[in-house]
Amino acid sequence: MGQSSSHSPSPPRSTSILRRSTTLPPSSSAQSETITATGSYIDYSSEIPDDCLALIFQFLNSGDRKRCSLVSKRWLLVEGQSRNRLALNAQAEFIPFISSMFSRFDSVTKLSLRCDRRSVSVDDNGLILISFRCRKLTRLKLRGCREVTDIGMAALGKNCKELKKFSCGSCMFGPKGMNAFLDNCSSLEELSVKRLRGVTDAGATEPIGVGSAATNLKSIHLKELYNGQLFTPLIYGAKKLKTLKLIRCLGDWDRVLETVAGSDVSDNSLVEVHLERVQVSDVGLLALSNCSGLEILHIVKTPDCTDAGVIAVAGRCKYLRKVHIDGWKTNRIGHDALITIARHSVNLQELVLIGINPSSISLEQIAMNCKRLERLALCGSETVADGEIACIASKCVALKKLCIKGCPVSDEGIEAFAWGCPNLVKIKVKKCKNVTGEIGDWLRARRGSLVVTLDVEAENVDASASESGAQEDPVEFPATVSLVAATQPEPLATSSSGRGSVFKSRFGLFGGRGLVGCTFRRWSSGNSSSNGSS
Repeated sequence: MGQSSSHSPSPPRSTSILRRSTTLPPSSSAQSETITATGSYIDYSSEIPDDCLALIFQFLNSGDRKRCSLVSKRWLLVEGQSRNRLALNAQAEFIPFISSMFSRFDSVTKLSLRCDRRSVSVDDNGLILISFRCRKLTRLKLRGCREVTDIGMAALGKNCKELKKFSCGSCMFGPKGMNAFLDNCSSLEELSVKRLRGVTDAGATEPIGVGSAATNLKSIHLKELYNGQLFTPLIYGAKKLKTLKLIRCLGDWDRVLETVAGSDVSDNSLVEVHLERVQVSDVGLLALSNCSGLEILHIVKTPDCTDAGVIAVAGRCKYLRKVHIDGWKTNRIGHDALITIARHSVNLQELVLIGINPSSISLEQIAMNCKRLERLALCGSETVADGEIACIASKCVALKKLCIKGCPVSDEGIEAFAWGCPNLVKIKVKKCKNVTGEIGDWLRARRGSLVVTLDVEAENVDASASESGAQEDPVEFPATVSLVAATQPEPLATSSSGRGSVFKSRFGLFGGRGLVGCTFRRWSSGNSSSNGSS
């Protein structure tokens, strides 16, 4: 990089930078450097330094970058040296090309390796070779790499010591490989583990120890694990832990939360907690209330959680900014919990209530006391009618985005937003059978800048949250490019064998997609950076 290449460009396919020349004599030595072997083209980009050309490539999407790499040998070289993100199809057939691939892309720092469940993935030898060639990796994602064992993970940790974010899903290595990896990754900040088969195995009893990774670890995301409690020592030992996400992990998590939240470190560092479809009760929430610095709390489909647990958290965690509660229509979380949130969470900016029946008094208290509330979602609530909506419209002055879904609201309630909520920029109304399309047109005419989205089809509402309840896989690499072949997303049943069927049946309790994978996942994604939260 930075040096002007003398490679002669190959005959171009289609580009406006290379033009046919009919006037320049071939005798000029200066001009001959820009003319191809056929003597019929001039490369006008030859005067652009490599560094500038690489900067231009950064503004292109992956498809355009690949097309640009075909223009000439120099463009191929510069494009490869300036690329730092790759997403590759990690099938076994890829192994012979690893050396040549990373000779060209020698500056990769963010890598995603995916393999379809019907294919054989790269093995330990392939992963070890990649780790040798990519020692500066800071982010790595492994998906469906079932041939990687504890040996490959140990080598990965030893060779890629600069890793900050690591995500694995549907892999087969176990606690031994995870421990060997964590023992060598002292720079690791984010760890995401999903459907790790070696940990899922009921015979896996070796705990995931602290390791040197615990020194800087700030985020732990565990999803669909059978023995997720094996990570308890790591969670407890991560002294800088800010984000903990437990999603569809079997087992009793109350004791884990008591262990973690009972430590002195939690009171100072834990900022974000997601509990979705896990076995946790008010006992765990009571322990979580010791984390006084908590700002983001998701309680999704945890039927053993009641008003008492939410009251304990809201009463002691004064800095709550985002609260998502999916009560699963059990009526165990309602008026009392919301009143406590209204009284103590003065910093609340985002509130999502799904399958909960708030009273008009609790909604009024939230509207009056939570002066910073900007995003509100009310879904599958039988008690949210026109009167409650009118109260929100008149008192939620800071509200910017509102989602109403599956509630007994009519056109009369929606009319209130023609005058209320002066800062409102977007309102979405779905599956409210008494709301008609005419009110949308009327509201747009009254407030031209307001984005109004109406779905007036009357359908049954299953009041539940998104499948993950949070942004899935915090280690995603946006705008990556597949250089081999794109793979299809992997379904939950990760194997056609009996093992995959057993694993799926174990999570049968958690099956089914929810209704509100909706607006708030997108709304939240742009507003989730605070104190190290992901």
